[in-house]
Amino acid sequence: MPRPATPGLPAQRGAAVPFTLLVIGEDPTSSFAEPQLQDAAGNRVRIRRARNLTEADRLLTDDVTCVLLDLDLDHPGPDDLAVLREVLRMAPNTAVLALAGGEADAELAAEAVRVGAQDYLFRDELDSSLLNRAMRYAVERKRADRAQRQLTETRLRHQENARLERGLLPTPLLDGADDLRFAARYRPGRSRALLGGDFYDVVRTPDGTVHAMIGDVCGHGPDEAALGVELRIAWRALTLAGLSGDRLLGTLQQVLENERADEEIFATLCALDITPDGRHADLYLAGHPAPLLLRPDRPCELVRYEPGGPALGLLPQAEWGCGRIGLGERWSLLLYTDGLIEGRVGQGTARLGTEGMIELIDDGLGAGLRGEELLDSAVTEVRRLNGGELTDDVAVVLLERTAPAPA
Repeated sequence: MPRPATPGLPAQRGAAVPFTLLVIGEDPTSSFAEPQLQDAAGNRVRIRRARNLTEADRLLTDDVTCVLLDLDLDHPGPDDLAVLREVLRMAPNTAVLALAGGEADAELAAEAVRVGAQDYLFRDELDSSLLNRAMRYAVERKRADRAQRQLTETRLRHQENARLERGLLPTPLLDGADDLRFAARYRPGRSRALLGGDFYDVVRTPDGTVHAMIGDVCGHGPDEAALGVELRIAWRALTLAGLSGDRLLGTLQQVLENERADEEIFATLCALDITPDGRHADLYLAGHPAPLLLRPDRPCELVRYEPGGPALGLLPQAEWGCGRIGLGERWSLLLYTDGLIEGRVGQGTARLGTEGMIELIDDGLGAGLRGEELLDSAVTEVRRLNGGELTDDVAVVLLERTAPAPA
């Protein structure tokens, strides 16, 4: 089906949409023979006439292609371009030509272009050929201006997304943890213009403990993305200040409650504190999927412990509890958000789920994949099984201890 024309601008060449000129104020076109005014395709221009802004407001409908505005139109106040400013407000998407009396008004006419008109004409030099060219130029310049504005807005959105992404995708602080390797992947849902609320971070504190975290703010808009950045920064600051466990999670909940745009917004979180010797970890789950533990010559397994705790922001004065995990000498821990396991499998309604994810990771390990290659393979396979891009964000973090640090 043909695409409808943009209000105020003509449709693509070949579409049967007439060029309509609205003349506001004194009408110089009355001296021309009607067939003399033509659009670029040679079709006769339709002319509407308004004696003042009141009539113009009634006649300035979406099918008006161009406005010819008499700058001598009476107006109250000292602003000589007040009428032009009002027309631009009334028709922001319509090309406007300013009509000045003569060379004596050249400065006013030039100012009209600076204010927003696409071009200006002098009444004593006007003829049908000049008006035809000016109308076509004004329309194309308006179209170019709108395209440039849209390009600028797109560029600004991209810059905003990049700033959010830098906040969501931090640089891990693992100085001194020579036996640990870090890898992560983040993929926003492609159906949205802005990033969602998945976030993660990894830091090593001076006592040698490695702290890892991944979380997910419910929702997918810019407010949720910004809240995810705030929670990540707060987690890093609190961790480096020495907080952990319920004290840290409780403080994060206070941050969320103070910063969220709606009381129904909540966030899930998985946090791990890996002991300095790398053989154990304390696990905290706040409504978040449990991580996977990968060890040599064993199938990967879902880390389970009781009790867990509610998502942040759901219950006041909540408690989360801690589960101690035995890791051993060599291991990998995979932290993820639910976007990885909620993708569809095939054409039906079945979801991948944790069992499907475990099988998928085991297949990658069996193929000799490790680190970033394993994450890339997992995310690619999840998308393939889903039949295309996922509707939810996906964040995955992999921590690998390849060998014990030398004594």
